[in-house]
Amino acid sequence: MKEMIEAMIPDIALNNGKTIPQLGFGTLSVQPDRQDTAANAAIAARIIGDALQIGYRHLDTAQQYGTERGVGEAIAASGLRRDAVFVTTKLANANHRPDDVRRSFDETLEELGLEQVDLFLMHWPLPTLYDGAYGSTWRAMTELLADGRLRSAGVSNFQPDHLDRIIDATGVVPVVNQIEVHPEFSNTAAVEASRRHGIAVEAWSPLGQGKVLGNPAIVRIAADRGKSPAQIILRWHIQHEHIVFPKSTHLKRMQENFRLFDFELSVDDMATALDKGEAGRIGPNPDTFDWMP
Repeated sequence: MKEMIEAMIPDIALNNGKTIPQLGFGTLSVQPDRQDTAANAAIAARIIGDALQIGYRHLDTAQQYGTERGVGEAIAASGLRRDAVFVTTKLANANHRPDDVRRSFDETLEELGLEQVDLFLMHWPLPTLYDGAYGSTWRAMTELLADGRLRSAGVSNFQPDHLDRIIDATGVVPVVNQIEVHPEFSNTAAVEASRRHGIAVEAWSPLGQGKVLGNPAIVRIAADRGKSPAQIILRWHIQHEHIVFPKSTHLKRMQENFRLFDFELSVDDMATALDKGEAGRIGPNPDTFDWMP
């Protein structure tokens, strides 16, 4: 049964010869706050355990989420093979200096209770901080690949010029760029730049933090298809070959978000014009974002 569930989720090929499950489960805010406590870990582990039981095989966490311990506990309790679960985590904004990259990665492994992480992302480029030296941060991250504890390295929230800069400086191309993408914000420049470099696109907050669910065109398509608006949006991502990891703490919604592979959107559905350009952006602009935890 587990093998059948795993086979339902398509894999996306990465530029280093590895693959990543196209559908994952996001762990931001699955616990009451971002504090790394035993109580929070227990809450997160229960919810993430439900996701694994449903069939999700890609878990997305981050040093800044405070959910790494809960992810590790859920995997340990699941009975799944370690190689059956793809684990992504991200470098916290406070850890950009090379020594902090190495230290925090050691701490991440300890928090997760794992010997290896599948994908480690630079969470934000922070071009206005650290004297704009995110190239040295990227170099330190790629050096983690040498001893086998990290399988793949990537970035998050990188604009086209950010990508060009780190690739020119190091010669190492990220495998993934995790960016804001949804039907009302196609983020075309970042998507096209990523694909030009052979970088897979991951869409964070693929439902636009829920704000896109009421779009009249999406509601109409959902009614025509007998699906929920969330399923329509997630299927839109799947057909655009985005990697997605919706998050919910409600079991029924987690199950609904998983049921994306028994229908397809038509050419007309996919061509429906919803993009609002920069006005559709919900999250912060990576060129100016400078939040420190």
